[in-house]
Amino acid sequence: MIKELQQYIFTELEKLHLPSSPSNLYEPIGYTIALGGKRLRPVLVLLGCELVGGKKEDAIYPALGIELFHNFTLLHDDIMDNAPLRRNKPTVHAKWNANIAILSGDVLFTIASQQIAKAAAPVLAEVLSVYFKVAVDVCEGQQLDMDFESLDNLEIPDYIEMIRLKTAVLLGASLQIGALCGNASKEIAEQLYEIGVELGLAFQLQDDLLDAFGNEETFGKQVGGDIISNKKTWLKLRALEKANASQKQELIKWYSLKEFDAPEKVNAVKQIFTDLDLPNEANNLIRRYYTSALNKLEDLHLTESGKTGILEFTESLKTRVN
Repeated sequence: MIKELQQYIFTELEKLHLPSSPSNLYEPIGYTIALGGKRLRPVLVLLGCELVGGKKEDAIYPALGIELFHNFTLLHDDIMDNAPLRRNKPTVHAKWNANIAILSGDVLFTIASQQIAKAAAPVLAEVLSVYFKVAVDVCEGQQLDMDFESLDNLEIPDYIEMIRLKTAVLLGASLQIGALCGNASKEIAEQLYEIGVELGLAFQLQDDLLDAFGNEETFGKQVGGDIISNKKTWLKLRALEKANASQKQELIKWYSLKEFDAPEKVNAVKQIFTDLDLPNEANNLIRRYYTSALNKLEDLHLTESGKTGILEFTESLKTRVN
């Protein structure tokens, strides 16, 4: 089911017509879309619609809009993070420049909103309300992420709230918008939002783990990038909580150096993470979020056939390596 929905989204994305001029505005947008990815968020939109008895065609335009919005956030995030790779290809700001990336991202956001606005008239107002709220939430999460770079007293609950806003709410809104397109009640749509948020928290924590311990060829991004850039991830915060005096001193040393050999730093920090059993601890936390989401799904009075797609989607997340 998931592969069929992914293919449906790929096909519909290919139908999008972008102007050819100015080329430095639209080529980066086409490049960004063509980088691919698993289209997880638009799949959730379609699953949310089918889950409540709707047809995928009822939600395809909002699904495309959510995918384009997600790509807009990635395009701008890569500038702020100075990331060289996205899906194992040069990022837009690296391939062109930052100014082009900013402006192309702005237009991509507008195109995404145009697709969202093609939702059916009876649900349009509610769909737009959810969409614009989540757009603000994601920007708030990104700002918190940047603010955290200069904070020394950050705690794990602060980090969880940041990733909830930056990442998880978009998965929640994807399910919610899909359910609205399928004419679900507002209550059911909001319950699906909460399920999506928990899936999103698990997804982001897993992404953090893959950033440190994944394979760069399959992960599609620079492995160890969070360590190199001193990102305050769950792994870093938990390591500082759990480390003994000598481990903590070494972590602080590596995270305070202005000049360093990147592979050496990544390997040293990862060794401390491993010594503290953080990969196992992180996986346990990820499993708890997945389990909570699936328990909430089970409690909903929806058809078992409809729930199958969400179960398959969740399993694909749990077993992903990139």
